[in-house]
Amino acid sequence: MIPERFAHLAERDDLDPLSAQLIDQGYAILRGAVPPATIEAIKAEMGDRFERTPFSVGAFHGEWTKRFHGLLKRAPTSQDLVMHAEIIRAARTILGKWCDFPQLNLSQGLSIYPGAPAQIPHRDQTMWPAPKGDMEFSFNVMWPLDDFTERNGATKVWPNTHHEHDKYKMSVADLGEPLVAEMKRGDVFVFLGSVLHAAGSNRSALPRRGIIVSYSLGWLRTYENQNLTYTADFARTLDPELAAMIGYRWQRPNLGTYDGQCPSVLLQDDVSDYLPTVDSFTPAQKVIVDAHLEKELAEAHAGD
Repeated sequence: MIPERFAHLAERDDLDPLSAQLIDQGYAILRGAVPPATIEAIKAEMGDRFERTPFSVGAFHGEWTKRFHGLLKRAPTSQDLVMHAEIIRAARTILGKWCDFPQLNLSQGLSIYPGAPAQIPHRDQTMWPAPKGDMEFSFNVMWPLDDFTERNGATKVWPNTHHEHDKYKMSVADLGEPLVAEMKRGDVFVFLGSVLHAAGSNRSALPRRGIIVSYSLGWLRTYENQNLTYTADFARTLDPELAAMIGYRWQRPNLGTYDGQCPSVLLQDDVSDYLPTVDSFTPAQKVIVDAHLEKELAEAHAGD
């Protein structure tokens, strides 16, 4: 059964395999998505950041867990993970009905230490206080920096919990056994924000390290405040599409502007302090606005 919010994708002949799996079961694991050398390069760029980062505060983020953010600047090779072509294509497909473009919601390194208990099962999109079931809010990715096993707390996922809004009200005991997303370095776990999941308990002798990348509807408030995390000077060093993903692009209609224009104007060499405000509408909205203006002008000239 395909969730009603994805019915518009059901008959597409060009639906990519990753999107099809996500729509069907809510998650997918891509084996060998990047070479292990890419992961090793990222770990080298991180240096001693895990060691120097304090443990998280609170039961959800985990008092046996370390997390840090802003990976685009702290581990530049992670940009290849964020802009992975297959994942970006699926993110645009899954979220594209409800926004012009997805945005980067979060990039986070995490390390779950031995003795950490299992995380509370949750759906990531519950962070947005809005009715659920009619749209998909986010699209999430877990990249292992170390091999993920059941023993060291690999992410658990409850398949098909994205299908029906009523399942938000069901207890975990009613949903059966979860799948454990065991992976090697270079694999990636992709899941919808509407899917129930949780980090497992780490019963091994070593920390389990990974990277979380999250994409969300382009007009939502993000978990990570990208505007504070990345300066315009840093954004100029990025691929333009990645710069757009962290907020240097507006969303129709007229959302996220800078001085009335698309914020990508800030990536230019010389930005005037006097800019005209520019309309940014969807095609359907533009037809309505233009027709109204035409009618008003016609009526105004009729009396001339």
